[in-house]
Amino acid sequence: MPSAEAASFESLSGAFLLAFPALFSIVNPIGASLIFAEVTDGRSQAERGMLARKVALYGFLILLVSLWIGSTLLAFFGITIGALRIAGGLVVAVRAWGLLQAPEANEAKKQSQARQDGRTAAADVSSTAFFPLTMPFTVGPGSISVAIALGAERPDHGGLLGRALFTLGACAAAALVCLIVWAAYAGAPRFVRLLGHSGARIVTRLVALILLCIGVQIVASGVQDVLAGAVTQVQGQLALHGTPTR
Repeated sequence: MPSAEAASFESLSGAFLLAFPALFSIVNPIGASLIFAEVTDGRSQAERGMLARKVALYGFLILLVSLWIGSTLLAFFGITIGALRIAGGLVVAVRAWGLLQAPEANEAKKQSQARQDGRTAAADVSSTAFFPLTMPFTVGPGSISVAIALGAERPDHGGLLGRALFTLGACAAAALVCLIVWAAYAGAPRFVRLLGHSGARIVTRLVALILLCIGVQIVASGVQDVLAGAVTQVQGQLALHGTPTR
């Protein structure tokens, strides 16, 4: 395989392998499907299937926008990538820590919120698809922060093609996560019977541990960016005043 094709494949696959576990862990479609089953209790199978499809589509659009133009919006507001990584990593880590410490309370809170908001629009089933089932129940602030941080990970090397392939790989990961959301939500009653509440708690804790590691890694990358920028600024000032930097 020519080196250019190998580099393109590496950029595409590397982006996918970076984005998929990060997005899958924070969206947590398996755990969320158990709550979705209870929130939509009493709905027909056709209504659940329609809601699952709309939630997956809306979630994908939110992640897509975050991946493509999230970093541009940050630049407009003067927010650095390092600051975003630290903030987003802290959000992810705090959420993961909460899931590890008290998953039952966390899931009960999300379930109560979804039920309360869902009752206000019970007359129109599709009106609950975006709010609250998509935002913030499925794709919340943590997911958006991770998506923006992933979009900012686009490599400087490789030119326009390398950046486009990296973003394409991340978008493919987001699409796969949303397809899993669709399948998990549509088959939520079967997941409830298959896993049961004990199995759901175990899965939630395992995913939370991975999520905590991802959050710490994002924070570490942000701190590294901030420190690197500070060192570069100090070196530039020393060079400007004619002071040796070594």
